[in-house]
Amino acid sequence: MRRDTADVDAQNAQNAQNAQNAPSEASGASDMRVPERLVLLGHPVVHSLSPTFQNAALQAAGIHVRYEPVDVAPHDLETVIAQLRDEGVAGNVTVPFKERMHDACDVLTPLARRVGAVNTFWVDGEGRLVGDNTDVGGFDAAVRARLILEPRDITIGVLGAGGAAAAVLAAVEAWPGCYAHVFNRTPERARILCERFSTVAQPVDDVGVIEGAQLVVNATSIGIRTDDLPLDPSVLGPDTLVFDLVYARGETRFVRTLRDRGIRAIDGLPMLVEQGALAFERWFGHALGSDALRSVMWEAATSA
Repeated sequence: MRRDTADVDAQNAQNAQNAQNAPSEASGASDMRVPERLVLLGHPVVHSLSPTFQNAALQAAGIHVRYEPVDVAPHDLETVIAQLRDEGVAGNVTVPFKERMHDACDVLTPLARRVGAVNTFWVDGEGRLVGDNTDVGGFDAAVRARLILEPRDITIGVLGAGGAAAAVLAAVEAWPGCYAHVFNRTPERARILCERFSTVAQPVDDVGVIEGAQLVVNATSIGIRTDDLPLDPSVLGPDTLVFDLVYARGETRFVRTLRDRGIRAIDGLPMLVEQGALAFERWFGHALGSDALRSVMWEAATSA
């Protein structure tokens, strides 16, 4: 049952504030070794647009560093991380390594600890590997800017129970009066995730509950490598807003199908760019103004 009370909202706001205000020892550029190399760790990474827009931003800022994709075999991850720590390399992490990077870091920001996943990292002045999560801020910014939604007093339906879903729920904690229903094909994973975010989330066994939400979020990997749909679009009403965290050149089939039905929907590209801009600011501060940085990144990402 939804608990929509002033006490719960106050606790959610406090949780979100605590998570998003990282201590100075893990706050970013002022405490880090300036990176001479940036990487994206994942498996696979060939599809990623991150190198395209990060390198465009580096060039625009006059920073002589390259951002490179590194496809890491799962059994080699810890060895690669140790080498990057020794070299003072910074970067991003994508699927399937965000949770493992969380466990490998020496220092975590409160937000990374809250989510249980790291997508942005750097090495600080003491040689410690610091992990952060900019997916939360990226999701929140994309919802507000691209769906033109001020999230308040709405129900969110979340498909999936991994690191991406945790980032969504961490954002929901800061949204007044909002509540999420989480559906996963493995119900136990949804239950475990919702236990961590119990004031704003509840697991559901019936995907029909998700269909009735005002905002539906696909936080699964469905659609990354295939045109499979995470949900039957015909079950969604015309006033539903849909955020597919998966992205693809030309948008995902799910988003295209929804739009054909008159439903407002976006794929994961706006979130990717927003989290990338936040990561850039962690590494280099405001080497470019906030608006200029996002403009350069968006132009590069949508022109690729």
